[in-house]
Amino acid sequence: MSESKDIFSSIVELPYNEKPPKINYKEFEKVINSRRSVRVFTNDNIPDNIIKKCLKNALVAPNSSNLQVWEIYWVRSLESKEKLIKACLSQPAASTAKELFVFVARPDNWKRNNKLMVDYLKNNKIKIKSVNYYYSKITNLVYNQGLFNIVGYIKKILIFIIGFFKVIPREPTSFSDMKVWSQKSTALASQNFMLSMRAYGYDTCPMEGLDSKRVKKILSLPRKAQICMVIGAGKRDKKGIYGKQIRFDSSMFIKVV
Repeated sequence: MSESKDIFSSIVELPYNEKPPKINYKEFEKVINSRRSVRVFTNDNIPDNIIKKCLKNALVAPNSSNLQVWEIYWVRSLESKEKLIKACLSQPAASTAKELFVFVARPDNWKRNNKLMVDYLKNNKIKIKSVNYYYSKITNLVYNQGLFNIVGYIKKILIFIIGFFKVIPREPTSFSDMKVWSQKSTALASQNFMLSMRAYGYDTCPMEGLDSKRVKKILSLPRKAQICMVIGAGKRDKKGIYGKQIRFDSSMFIKVV
């Protein structure tokens, strides 16, 4: 365990420097503040090149351990689209959308993606001890729950005991924890996508009112895949926003401690 002792607290020295570009914060605030959940869309098409840019922007979202446990389904066939609209309760945000996207959390893909990270480090000859150790040892310990969650139960007991004496990450120790873990990253990708659409002059509506079992069937998803949300996209109709954005007093949610 000596190698992992300071893996989270130490600063890794890398021969890499990325200078951030200058940002026009006023334009960014315009994107943030004009993003609304649009319920009705016009019949205007979204150019494919813009959709592809927004999808790529979704995939640069921050994500846990860079394991990228997400998938995005751009539903284009009329047959699948009609089924998806019904699975979304035929709500106008789905039925009037020019394009529909399903953001899926894939906690079951962590092991495959972890191997991709190991291969990337090896192929690019990145020989940073702590990074290599993290993906060869730590991730397998953290995310592996074992058959019938046996490993997860053992970890839960050990973490409970160790937690009396030192600071230790408490989750994940079950597939339920893994679902929450993967949904966090997928939700961040969803937000990237929606803000990108707004930046290009189009609008979106994230939908959780849906029949997840039917959506998984439409997309032929395995049992462990998790629907994060369906997003309808297009040009907003004048009837698309139902009212002024309502937000409660910020002091209820922002706490300074």
